[in-house]
Amino acid sequence: MNKLNLTPNFGREADAFYAELIAAQAGLSDEQAADWLARLTLILCNHIGDREVLRQAFALAHEHHD
Repeated sequence: MNKLNLTPNFGREADAFYAELIAAQAGLSDEQAADWLARLTLILCNHIGDREVLRQAFALAHEHHD
């Protein structure tokens, strides 16, 4: 069974990645940003392609939902 990688994977680039993620949504309304994030999610889920890993990610995201 494949496992979701929870180890930080960006090294010293984590802050740069976060800045890019925020910049990619610059100028979008809240609705447009939500649509953009949904499309990004589907693109990355397709790239991962491992349904077991995705189920683990869904469960983890659900646990941290406020």
